[in-house]
Formats: sequence, C-alpha cells, structure tokens
Amino acid sequence: MNSTLGLFYGFDIYYLILVIPALILSMVAQGMVKSAFNKYSQVATRSGYTGSTAARRILDSNNLRQVRVEQVPGQLTDHYDPRTHVLRLSDSTYASPSIAAIGVAAHEAGHAIQHAAGFWPNKVRSALVPVANIGSQFGPYLALFGIILGSSPLTTAGIWLFAGAVLFYLITLPVEFDASHRAIRILEDQGLMTEEELGGAKKVLRAAAMTYIASTLVAFANLLRLILLARSRDDRRR
Repeated sequence: MNSTLGLFYGFDIYYLILVIPALILSMVAQGMVKSAFNKYSQVATRSGYTGSTAARRILDSNNLRQVRVEQVPGQLTDHYDPRTHVLRLSDSTYASPSIAAIGVAAHEAGHAIQHAAGFWPNKVRSALVPVANIGSQFGPYLALFGIILGSSPLTTAGIWLFAGAVLFYLITLPVEFDASHRAIRILEDQGLMTEEELGGAKKVLRAAAMTYIASTLVAFANLLRLILLARSRDDRRR
C-alpha cells in the first residue's frame, strides 16, 4: 500500500517513522525539564534572592527599570511580553528562592535584554509570529486535503504555510540559547549564585533547551512527512 492511498485507510507510514519518534523525544525532553526543575526548586540559594527579586535586580542593572515583573498562575509559564514590557513569572518561580526559580527568572530577563538590545534573531522571530500561527494551524490540513484531493496548488500552499511555522521554530533556537547564555553570565557576574549553585541552574536551562530542540524536530518531521506524501502522490499519478 503506498503512503498516499494509506491516508484513506487511516494509516500513514511517514507519520509512524518520522513524527512518532520525534514526539517521543519531545515527551522525554518535557520529562527532563520537569525533573530538573523539581529537583533544583527544592534547593535554596545562599543569596536569599527570589525569582522576582533576582529578575528585578538584573533588569535594573541593565537600565530596564520600565520593565515590570508580574506573577502569573501555573508552573513553568514564565515568559517576557515585549509588547507590554512585562516579565511574567509563574507561581513556582516568582516568590521562590530556589536555584531553579532564579535560573528561570534570569533566562526570562535575558529575553528582555535581547529585546532592548535589538537582538536580530529576536526581531526575526517576532516578525514570524503571524506566519507561524497561520502556518501551524492551517498548513498541515491544507496540504493533506490537497494530497487527498489530488490538488497540487492546495498541497503546495499548505506545505509552504507550514514551512513558515518550521522556520519560526528554527529561529527560536538561537533566541533561547542566547537568553540562557546571558542568564548564566549575569548570575555569575552579579554574584547571585555560588559556583555550585550555578551548576544546578545550568542543568535546568539545558533541560529547557532540549524541549525547544525537540519541538523543532517534531515540526521538521511533520514538514518532511507532508513533502514525502506529496511526492508519493505525484509518483502514483505518473
């Protein structure tokens, strides 16, 4: 049974050999970051800083006093909003004096510093947000409809839309890696952590980086799947 015809029977060999392994890797990465965060969220730093006070100190030392630090519900829901200049820290980070909390807070402060400095990959990622949202939501479905209906224009349009979303994932990697690099350097330079504590923060941030890598692999695997399905359809029609 060829892969295109297999779609009608609910079986897709490319999903099995490409996407499922990437999804498994993504789940493993999620487990790693939760494990690292849970471990180092139980270890308090000697400085006595919490996630929020550490973020505030980092922002102020980089002349970003206009950036507000707010608390948001959840765990690992931390993020920086460049539109409102607000750094939002989750319940598990905001008031916690742990190694994990301060590491995550410093990472998010790193995003605020990137934005203020005009870090170009960050600019590109922001510009790609609309394309990524549309491409991730509609691209795969449009491509699959095109493949099933035998419509090359629909298939091509769907693949290109989803390719824009994959590009967003790719450009996210240097943005996240740079934010973590800035965080570790700042924590070290400002003496917010001892060398031993810094080792724990690095483990948390490295585990978090793995989730971004895994998400990118899932997106790329899905894109490759669509391309291969389209080629299988074309081969069948010849």
